[in-house]
Amino acid sequence: MLRFIASFFGGIFSFVSMALIFGALSMGAVIFVYSRDLPSYETLTNYAPPTISRIYSGEGQIIDEFANERRLFVPADQIPDLVKNAFISAEDQNFYTHPGYDIRGLAAVAVEALRSGGRELRGASTITQQVMKVFLLDGSREAERKIKEIILASRVEQVMSKDQILELYLNEIFLGQNSYGVAAAAQTYFNKSLDALTVAEVAYLAALPQSPSRLHPVTNHDAAISRRGYVLRRMLADGHIDQAAFDAAMAEPLRTVQTGDIESFRTARPPRDYFTDEIRRQLSRSFGEDQFFNGGLSIRATVNPQLQDVAALALQRALETYDRGRGRWHGTGQVIDPALLGDEVLWRTALTATDVPRDIALDSPWLPAVVLAVEDSQLRLGIEGVALDDAETPVVPRADIEWMRGNFHDNFTAGDVVLVRRMTNDSSGAFVRWTLRQVPAVEGAFMAMDVNTGRVLAMQGGFSYQSSVFNRATQARRQPGSSFKPFVYAAALDSGYTPATIVVDAPVEIMTPQGPWRPQNASNRFYGPTPLRTGIEQSRNLMTIRLAQEVGMDVVAEYAERFGVYDTMNPVLAASLGSEESTLYRMVAAYAMFANGGERVEPTLVDRVQDRYGRTIYRHDQRECLDCTLPTLQAGVSPTIHSERERIMNEVTAYQLTSMMQGVVQRGTGSSINLPVPIAGKTGTTNDAKDVWFIGYSSNIVAGCYIGYDTPEPMGSVSGGGTCGPVFQRAMAAAIEEYGGGPFHIPADCRFMNIDRFSGARLGPDASGPNVQAECFRAGEEPVFGITFDGGFAMSADLPLVDEVVAASRNVTNSSGGAATVGDNASFGTVTSGGLY
Repeated sequence: MLRFIASFFGGIFSFVSMALIFGALSMGAVIFVYSRDLPSYETLTNYAPPTISRIYSGEGQIIDEFANERRLFVPADQIPDLVKNAFISAEDQNFYTHPGYDIRGLAAVAVEALRSGGRELRGASTITQQVMKVFLLDGSREAERKIKEIILASRVEQVMSKDQILELYLNEIFLGQNSYGVAAAAQTYFNKSLDALTVAEVAYLAALPQSPSRLHPVTNHDAAISRRGYVLRRMLADGHIDQAAFDAAMAEPLRTVQTGDIESFRTARPPRDYFTDEIRRQLSRSFGEDQFFNGGLSIRATVNPQLQDVAALALQRALETYDRGRGRWHGTGQVIDPALLGDEVLWRTALTATDVPRDIALDSPWLPAVVLAVEDSQLRLGIEGVALDDAETPVVPRADIEWMRGNFHDNFTAGDVVLVRRMTNDSSGAFVRWTLRQVPAVEGAFMAMDVNTGRVLAMQGGFSYQSSVFNRATQARRQPGSSFKPFVYAAALDSGYTPATIVVDAPVEIMTPQGPWRPQNASNRFYGPTPLRTGIEQSRNLMTIRLAQEVGMDVVAEYAERFGVYDTMNPVLAASLGSEESTLYRMVAAYAMFANGGERVEPTLVDRVQDRYGRTIYRHDQRECLDCTLPTLQAGVSPTIHSERERIMNEVTAYQLTSMMQGVVQRGTGSSINLPVPIAGKTGTTNDAKDVWFIGYSSNIVAGCYIGYDTPEPMGSVSGGGTCGPVFQRAMAAAIEEYGGGPFHIPADCRFMNIDRFSGARLGPDASGPNVQAECFRAGEEPVFGITFDGGFAMSADLPLVDEVVAASRNVTNSSGGAATVGDNASFGTVTSGGLY
């Protein structure tokens, strides 16, 4: 009997031993098979999670952020213990004791899988395994992936601390609402930092990893409360909170940004605009989209927020003024089903979903509204955020549309979505009525920048960013018209001409493949021999063409390319009147080089870019301050700034051109400008007024505006000075108030003579009167008077020409004091519309 019992137990032992050996061999084989192609877990030790790139103003305020995954990385030692413990209780109670996988959890999953025949597989992943799944494996639930998870988890636990693993988990996990990681989620749901969260709020965040979409605080409120309660009970059982904290948290309502109980963090930031979106566009090209959207960059923008607001409103006002003057109503193009108008909940829901701009604040915020009824004397409206029984009755009276062609019934039907704003009394601020508004069909752009550093201080690329994200300051290629003429004059001045040089203002006829081209002055008159100064002040087209012919269009083209107006300019005579297309961004930057004395300056929207570790990876201003740190620098003495900027234009030429463009503002086509400091500038109006421009500058700020339809069409009787001038006036007044301004710098090589600005004749030093102009001539250069240039074109016999010299190649003294040959014929080609004035 004993032998039988011994034999029986010996057999059992042998069987168990063999089974264990076989199981161990099988397990080893499984581990060997699945270990061969596993990704390297060593990458986790150097992992840099995708994080938000943020744009800051000069004052350090966040003005925009960009991210594919909205994540704010927080090191483990800065994550509160309450947050860590909540997630551990909810997801992995044995996190600090297991080797990367939980045997008991795996056994429970295996039993459940056997019971269901493999139809039901629930997770039993530890936090370490979840990190492996997110970082190194795919998200499938197959048994193969589970095995790989366990293998990798056990390996990672040997090379990384628990806190390092938890740091990866809490910064990577998706918690809904495009929020990745606990810090971003705390801001998204509660507009709080991690250390400001309550126990109940922490528990809700810890509930979300299970299924963020099924635990939405509004659409799945009950499920969210239930799961939050589970997390709180686990935290109580694990000793992370006491009974009093548990009871208080269980009783706390679920108040979130999504439920409307908490203000979103986004409300404290300005809406995205053309400035920050252009930064996104430019830096994505420079660093790559992946680095920009995922690299956690800190970007210091050059924008002046106050000036940006003034510039936006100035452009909007000019566009709206022109649009209302045309008397055409085109509305938003959005319509709500009239069948919904009888139910306030339904039409408000539909109105909220409409795609209309909500970023316009011209005079007061513009609000979306739906036309509930078209009555005889008024439109009855439903306005977003305004109750129907509000004291400010939501109706628009017939008198409000007197500017509009047609009447209520011609232009409106029930269900139309419109924009309205509150009209208030200018003096008291009292409500007057609701007034209809519309985004103008005409568009435009404005830009202002520092002439010495290239820092762009304001940029508005259209009427409303939410209406159209197309940035007309940088992306719209338009004909600059007469605002291009200063580059023709610059080429001439650098080639030996002076502001007193006489050029004939007379008819020109040029044969082209399309037939004869007969350009005209805006006045359709001809003025005979005229000094260069008057030619640019009055924006004489015929003088400009003759001057371009004298200098040579190849020289003019080289100047335009040198200043960055064009990459490659077609050297035809029509281009001297601005027929080639450029952008406002390029034109304003080029004018900055006139203002700073002829030194190259590159425009920038960004002062500095730092990576996620705080290292500077881009800095725009490369100048050095040689004595900024000296404690002995005398009061009132400016520090010495060392610059190696390239000089692209003679300093005297730059001053001569600036002086001539001061005349444009003082008595020429830009005379609508009236500012407390000296201003130089030039208007531009293309043929048929399809585009109007004004670009001007003070001693330290340059700014420009253009207005025109996106698909060019005639704008009627408008001009650059009359339409763009007010935009420049309002924005530059604000810039001068902050940045000041003064006389333009006079180069040491300037020698002044009094000149008759009407005839170009030299006057005595004591001459006075409105015709006297003190002109700068280069020291050592004896100006030649009495010679008239005609460009080589045929002349009318009845024009009173003085000492006319038919154009031919001739030697003149250039800006460097040497000899230069001018007067080579320019080439002709396809001629398009050019500048008028």
